[in-house]
Amino acid sequence: MAVLDQMETAIHIGPRVRALREAMDLSLRDLAERSGVSAPMLSQVERGETSPTLQVASRIAAGLELRLSQLLRLDEQGVVSIVRAGERRRGGGSGHAIEVLTPPLPGQRAELSRHVLAPGAKTGGKGDPPMHEPGSREIALVETGTVALIVDGATHELHEGDTVVFDADLAHRFENPGPGGAVLLAVVSAGLRRS
Repeated sequence: MAVLDQMETAIHIGPRVRALREAMDLSLRDLAERSGVSAPMLSQVERGETSPTLQVASRIAAGLELRLSQLLRLDEQGVVSIVRAGERRRGGGSGHAIEVLTPPLPGQRAELSRHVLAPGAKTGGKGDPPMHEPGSREIALVETGTVALIVDGATHELHEGDTVVFDADLAHRFENPGPGGAVLLAVVSAGLRRS
């Protein structure tokens, strides 16, 4: 019964389809071409005027580069997801350690990460995540130390407790001028700017 109830509520995916499509910077026509589902049908699904069949939902999911279970959120463990300290995804190198503090959920529109920079280290090196997608915004809070944020060639000095918001799809990096270590938290959200 619970699975059936989940399927009944999960098939109403309009707002989720719209958010995912916009996050990928796709028009209705683009998604129609990628999925094989007509633009008018996609529009009706997004507005909640119709619920797609599982076959149509599966084609929409493929157009969004997701499995059907991801689009319907069947892969998720409920409404609360916890990432334990020992389960964080880690990366970085050359004096920069990064930990992603949020779970890798399908369709997630924001990611929280913690960056530890040794003196002289910077983000954007080998082992770091790729440049953010078009329309991304980043919010960063300097927990300890001092960092320089270089965005599109301009340098901004940030001290402990300072917060900054910027367009994360522009070339950018954080640098620690030293002499001590620096720690910052960063939230990257996708697709906030509309073209």
